Amino acid sequence: MAQKFLEAGYEWTEFDQKADVYIINTCTVTSMSDKKSRQMLRKARALNEKAIIVAVGCYAQVSKNELEKIPEIDLILGINEKNDIVKYVEQYKTDATRIEIASDVMHQREFLDFGEITFSEKTRAVIKIEDGCDRFCSYCIIPYARGRVRSRKPESILREMEQLAKREIKEVVLTGIHIASYGKDLEQNITLIDLLEQLNQVNGIQRIRLGSLEPTIITDDFVKRVTKLEKVCNHFHLSLQSACDATLKRMNRRYTVEEFKQCIKRLRDGYHNEVTLTTDVIVGFPGETETEFQTTLANLQEMHFTKMHVFKFSPRKGTKAFEMKEQISPEIKEKRSKKVIELSDKNEREYEKQYEGKIIPVLMEKIEGNWITGHSTNYLKVCAPKMNVENEIVMVKIEKAKKGELMGEILTDFVTELK
Repeated sequence: MAQKFLEAGYEWTEFDQKADVYIINTCTVTSMSDKKSRQMLRKARALNEKAIIVAVGCYAQVSKNELEKIPEIDLILGINEKNDIVKYVEQYKTDATRIEIASDVMHQREFLDFGEITFSEKTRAVIKIEDGCDRFCSYCIIPYARGRVRSRKPESILREMEQLAKREIKEVVLTGIHIASYGKDLEQNITLIDLLEQLNQVNGIQRIRLGSLEPTIITDDFVKRVTKLEKVCNHFHLSLQSACDATLKRMNRRYTVEEFKQCIKRLRDGYHNEVTLTTDVIVGFPGETETEFQTTLANLQEMHFTKMHVFKFSPRKGTKAFEMKEQISPEIKEKRSKKVIELSDKNEREYEKQYEGKIIPVLMEKIEGNWITGHSTNYLKVCAPKMNVENEIVMVKIEKAKKGELMGEILTDFVTELK
């Protein structure tokens, strides 16, 4: 969307600065994200009373009637309307009449291609390869907001990768709603691993990072092939949600805990333990007994993820879980959340500690005060004394591990040799 505006002659500015048009790309994955979206819309109006305020995205798609009640909003646009966002803003500038459009996405069968996106705020670029989800987990509103799986054609993805390489972008992230389903709707016989093998051959791009993955894609064949791709980063975010079979069944997750453990083993064996595994966990799902939670906690200790993103169950109107009985109290959710977060923090500290004294390659991204920060292939944040090496991959000797980041020194001999 930013690129569309730039191409039309607009200038980009930071959100907290005064602007003529504010775009809030809303999220609806939890009730908290709904709330934050509303807060940002009101904040935009406070920044400039005369600005055009646009609500777009998932929350606008599924809850247009709620946003209609907020007088600060001038335009409410759904998922498909993003492609023509400049047209709608120009229309509003002409007639000053509120616009509310969110077309039906549930019957859409083709990926809405924005074309090659070259605009990027960072040294890392994001490439959207897929939209929609067919899984219908009982707690999730996203399939209703984004529709069915729609894969982007591989030739379009390759063209965008090549354009990014020309701009000397070193790393790309492949993203979508359910990228493990990539290709299932295309006439070509292509899957995610097939696509990765093609993208791995693009000259100039040095790293390919994957967004969140459904664990069922981690087969023996997938691991055998992905470990041969030197550009694919050794960091996998696998959506777990619960480590108790009874809870997983109520969630309509299509695997067992044992099957998930086998996926983890395949990756760790395939990468000889040189791999970072992170996950999502929902606590307080309807009907989750104390015994079920303790089962989840014990299995999480065994799986030993580097980091876990913990969510307290948030009922979403329109999903099966919203109607389920035995809803868990906020107090119990908070208590369980803290226990999983404590385990996650412990695992993260232990994992980071292993890197003290090691030398690792880091893509340096931005200068923050007297420091320059970047990420390793396995997505560890690394800080070093400031040097002019933005958007370069340098070797860093790690001196100290702090919570959430590694402190180190850039090996200048390597930088000189690189230049």
